Amino acid sequence: MSTVVQLRQGRRAQPRPARLALLGTGTVGSAFVERYTRLAAQGVPLPEVAWLCNSRTQVLGGDDLPAALAQARAAAHRRAGFPPWAEGESPKPGDIIVDATASETVADWHPEWLTRGVHVVTANKLGTGGDLGRAQAIGDARAIGGRYGDSATVGAGLPLLRSLRALIDGGDRIHAIEGVLSGSLAWLFSHHDCSRPFSALVRAASAAGYTEPDPRVDLSGEDVRRKLLILARAAGIALPAHEVVVESLVPEVLARAADADVDQALTALDGPLDARRVKAAANGERLCFVGRFDADGARVGLRALPIGHPLCAGNGTDNRVAIHSDRYSAQPLVIQGPGAGAEVTAAALLDDVLAIAHAQADSGERVGIL
Repeated sequence: MSTVVQLRQGRRAQPRPARLALLGTGTVGSAFVERYTRLAAQGVPLPEVAWLCNSRTQVLGGDDLPAALAQARAAAHRRAGFPPWAEGESPKPGDIIVDATASETVADWHPEWLTRGVHVVTANKLGTGGDLGRAQAIGDARAIGGRYGDSATVGAGLPLLRSLRALIDGGDRIHAIEGVLSGSLAWLFSHHDCSRPFSALVRAASAAGYTEPDPRVDLSGEDVRRKLLILARAAGIALPAHEVVVESLVPEVLARAADADVDQALTALDGPLDARRVKAAANGERLCFVGRFDADGARVGLRALPIGHPLCAGNGTDNRVAIHSDRYSAQPLVIQGPGAGAEVTAAALLDDVLAIAHAQADSGERVGIL
């Protein structure tokens, strides 16, 4: 075969450029658009955003993404029916879906997209941190189909899942993982002293954007349970959600409060948590909200830890995770860094997008040579 024919075949084999679709235009989706726009202005090569979508509408991306985002956010609420992204143009193999939602419905589509060869980049913890069957379906689909970028689901982009998978691929055995997995709860308990009541800290964390709009979501421990499930399943443990024992911080009066009364009901947190703080301090300990799994089971809740414990290091919204394994038996591998905020989550999403885009480009170069 002549060199000219080889080159022509190589050009025909080149994959088309990936398109990107953003699902979710809330806090994280908006931060994603802002960071994407900034990187594009700096000349960073990025896949084209073909469309943006939320539960109300789907709009074309184009050159003015902030305007498209504003259009999507201003759309009127829809009546019940198929979500806009299910009614519009279907993604094609090689496209990248960015899931910036917290939607169970969107998470259900992850294995379907992957099987079609569509890549999925997600901050949605329900994909691999919810139903075990869906998590296993995602694992099966990513083995044969599209790539799955999930670094934003735990640790807001810290090299946590990547490091854990590298250990397992290298033959290491994981014995236990424990961590301060909620940036909002890390911030709350790192600031919990005698200067302000805990309820005032919750209000401050909410105003800073560290908590969900309803802080009971963070205080319930459900977010930490999902992250612990993601870690366990990445470590090869098929852990069902119902087997994780969760200690919620939400007292009954706060749990039953109407949305409009939540702020006032937060004071129910003050007495019990201050008593636990005083007791921990008297024993030279510090309160941390920890998720842990080991051979004895999986637990999420508030623990009083010695000041020298690996999970007591760090400040602010830092996530801290300790991995105990054959390789790290005498001393755990500790990974630490910022774990809350829309900006760091958006950065993690874009990092995964760029990694997939670069892998596609490398694959295309190899196809062109063959």
